[in-house]
Amino acid sequence: MERMENKKPKKKVTLHLLYAAFTAAIGSLQFGYNIGVMNVPQQKLETFIQNVSLERNGGNFSSDTTQLYSAAVAIFSVGGMIGALAGGTIVNMFGMRKSMLMSNALAVVGGGLMGLSSLSRSYEMIIVGRLIIGLFSGLCTVLTPMYVGEITPTALRGAFGTLHQLGVVIGILVAQILGLEFLLGSDALWPVLLALTILPSVLQSVMLLFCPESPRYLLIVLNEEEKARKALVYLRGGEDVADDIQEMKEEAMKMSMEKKVTILELFRSRVYRQPIIIAIMLQLSQQLSGINVVIFYSTKIFETAKVSEPIYATIGTGVINTVFTVVSLFLVERAGRRTLHLIGLGGMAVCALVMTISLALANTNLSLTYLAIVAAFGFVASFELGPGPIPWFIVAELFSQGPRPAAMTVSSFCNWTASFIVGQSFLKLQELCEEYVYLIFMVLLILFFIFTFLLVPETKGRTFDDIAQGFAVRSADPIHPPQPEAVVVGGPAPMSPTEKVPMAELPPKKS
Repeated sequence: MERMENKKPKKKVTLHLLYAAFTAAIGSLQFGYNIGVMNVPQQKLETFIQNVSLERNGGNFSSDTTQLYSAAVAIFSVGGMIGALAGGTIVNMFGMRKSMLMSNALAVVGGGLMGLSSLSRSYEMIIVGRLIIGLFSGLCTVLTPMYVGEITPTALRGAFGTLHQLGVVIGILVAQILGLEFLLGSDALWPVLLALTILPSVLQSVMLLFCPESPRYLLIVLNEEEKARKALVYLRGGEDVADDIQEMKEEAMKMSMEKKVTILELFRSRVYRQPIIIAIMLQLSQQLSGINVVIFYSTKIFETAKVSEPIYATIGTGVINTVFTVVSLFLVERAGRRTLHLIGLGGMAVCALVMTISLALANTNLSLTYLAIVAAFGFVASFELGPGPIPWFIVAELFSQGPRPAAMTVSSFCNWTASFIVGQSFLKLQELCEEYVYLIFMVLLILFFIFTFLLVPETKGRTFDDIAQGFAVRSADPIHPPQPEAVVVGGPAPMSPTEKVPMAELPPKKS
């Protein structure tokens, strides 16, 4: 017993583990690419829509160009919501590796439609293509964090979980750079820019052939212990995987005592109600933080400051996005998820206040506009420290294998819905509030900070089962009472359902 308690968590990073995690993150890169790809060539796309409308109506313009372009942008989020809702069901049916392979077919179809739109003289193909690529991206927001979280050792789960957000911000940056006029943002090449998402889909499909299925899915869902053991040995580089297998067996035993977890059950059962509310709030804290508003409005801030090439300053924002996501990757296992999320929310709230004051007084003192630029960069940097990467993978940590697909589905759907609402309402809010629009997000950030401080637990260094057991202890749910751990020689003693330990102060489980 003493010897087991003193054993340190394994932190071995193998080439096979890196290969599998980075392969999954290619889907995240595509998600980010398709977020940013429509921004730079906006004028070219609106001109194309107008010309097609004129050709169809004999020179009489009858379509609202801006409305059609906005529909092409907004329908991406609609597709994302549908894809997120379907993600959990698809995972349960086919597993994660096959689900990622199938989702890439959507990216190929969507990219192909957008790429052929100019040749076919059809702006409808852009809209339908964006819907399909949104379906693909919605699936990615469920599949990638789950897969990476399940193949990674507990001690490295936070750092590897950040890869999803890193892929997203790199994708946005690549889209911004390739969308420049002298690259692929020209009148002739913008269809190539939209269709380029096909290439990473093909690359990921080939690479996935050499990736293992999630060991947790193989053992806990399919009950194929030998395949799970082989997958773990492959990922861990041949080290002893007996502890991992035993942990999954204990989780599988508890799952066998429960009925199947549905989305409705997440809200009906007190065991799952608290973690699903936390999961939803963390996803809302990401999208309702105002990050997309700042990135959207940054070009106007740079123009006000007399920056000669505001598009390059906007690309600079993308660079900061990427750099601070890498910083978060190295800090998350040191500082912890909860701490970084609090730092990020607090930093964003302060920067939102500084931006509001600077822009409100910029007419009387132009130098204050430069302070607004610094605040905008600080806002983005704070976002990537915590609210950007952490909600994606901490949701997967809050649930055991049984409810995890349903929980990821619900939380991702809420993320996409919030993104859609902000995207559709921002221009009206900006018209009503002008530069004071940032105060709305500042208030929301403060509320999310308080919620995180009071209710979000620290999950650093804790197993999936340990975290789920902690919620069960707090809920003392009569429908799903906490199950005692399997009797294992030298294993941990069962936790009493009467223990009252604050979730934010639960210590890591000793292995």
